Amino acid sequence: MRESGILLPVSSLPSKYGIGCFSAEAYEFIDQLKEAEQSCWQILPLGPTGYGDSPYQSFSTFAGNPYFIDLDRLISYGWLTKEECEAVSFGDNSRFVDYEKLYNGRFLLLRKAFVRSHIGAEAEFQNFVGDNARWLPDYALYMALKKENEERPWTQWEDGLRFRDAHLLDKKRTELAEDICFYEFLQYEFQRQWKKLKAYANKQGIKIIGDIPIYVSLDSADAWAGKELFQFDENGYPLAVAGCPPDGFSATGQLWGNPLYDWEYHKKTGYRWWMERLSFCYSMYDVVRIDHFRGFDEYYSIPYGETTAVNGHWEKGPGLKLFLKAKEVLPGKEIIAEDLGYVTDSVRKLVQDTGFPGMKVLEFAFDSRDTGSASDYLPHNYSTNCVVYTGTHDNETVTGWFCHGLKEDEKKMVRDYFCAERTPDAEMYLPLICGAMRSVARLCVIPMQDIFGYGNEARINTPSTTGGNWKWRLLPGEFSPEIRRKYAAVTRRYGRAGQSQK
Repeated sequence: MRESGILLPVSSLPSKYGIGCFSAEAYEFIDQLKEAEQSCWQILPLGPTGYGDSPYQSFSTFAGNPYFIDLDRLISYGWLTKEECEAVSFGDNSRFVDYEKLYNGRFLLLRKAFVRSHIGAEAEFQNFVGDNARWLPDYALYMALKKENEERPWTQWEDGLRFRDAHLLDKKRTELAEDICFYEFLQYEFQRQWKKLKAYANKQGIKIIGDIPIYVSLDSADAWAGKELFQFDENGYPLAVAGCPPDGFSATGQLWGNPLYDWEYHKKTGYRWWMERLSFCYSMYDVVRIDHFRGFDEYYSIPYGETTAVNGHWEKGPGLKLFLKAKEVLPGKEIIAEDLGYVTDSVRKLVQDTGFPGMKVLEFAFDSRDTGSASDYLPHNYSTNCVVYTGTHDNETVTGWFCHGLKEDEKKMVRDYFCAERTPDAEMYLPLICGAMRSVARLCVIPMQDIFGYGNEARINTPSTTGGNWKWRLLPGEFSPEIRRKYAAVTRRYGRAGQSQK
């Protein structure tokens, strides 16, 4: 079955309170997807974000971002007033998220709602805490301790907290009981609202494609409470961290800083933590895209303390065994393998052996600097078992890429390939979208900005930079009835209309 979807982070939805969330506008967007005859909504990771605001550097791989809690829902419960919410400044530009104002204003409101909720006595809340005992107590304690330690990561805490001294942690659980309950409340309300939204999407014939990073953040409850999962030394610090080697795009490579997994430990446990992680993901999403899939074949290891990725080296990952276990424990679940970047024959074999669809990005097909793999991204070379994109959240918008990111000979390659010799530069997004849509790829996902033909002012993220990322938002009414009708026509033309519209 041929399908089509749109990539739009939850944070990029319109809303009244500074950032996209699980509000009425989210339900309206699902209705708009249905009208545009789409069958999938792809989002970015939903975890709580810290420095840099990246959803790929979260305080927990299991927790949800409190920013996405709908304040209007809290007003309807009687836990907040409309006047209290409207009195908070969330920023002056509805096109972009102002994370500083969001941080300063939203948590004060959420704390008020928590105090007024008296949630600790509610049986449903107590059941939620019990059902999530594998991760929630450590996460809530971690966040309470971060607050007490002026938001510093656990690697900068006193030894007793860094090494999780049992007596000291018991003492902190008593002292910080209210803060701990607050962070549990945030997760309770996050999941309650998200699962209602997801159920509505599914009822409308829309599948949710979730996104999980391969790695967890060093500044996370996962790393603090599960050091045995990672390559740490006897002093509780990483032996090595993750990144990418130098290449034609970056002379010093990329230093991500995430702790690396102790794959021997995971193998001995039957990959239990990974099965718990994936199982949790499928309680949240219908399909899971795993970021940086090549890291399961080989991963780049950089000694901890290095300031660049130059001195790293490759190590073998778990390979196929992890995914055979996943198919045994979670049969029939859909995974998309993010197999972008420099792909070796062994990575190709791993993706092929798993049977997971890989990703094809049109922006990668016409790079004159890449004589090796560019042809893999040309539509005539696709198999049906793949997902095609014009670009991803890490790319320029397709208009920005064509107008400003390409040399003239590369532009000619694109025009010749799509038979678009007379199409103006600013309209080249149209033949590119149609080229993706008519490919044999089973699923086609287009970033929302590309549907509008917007330039790089609408870019979501520029890798290896901080500031200015993860901010772009859709405006109310922007995905208009006219645009939805036109996009539905394109979707039908290439046989990708959602099943609910057929």
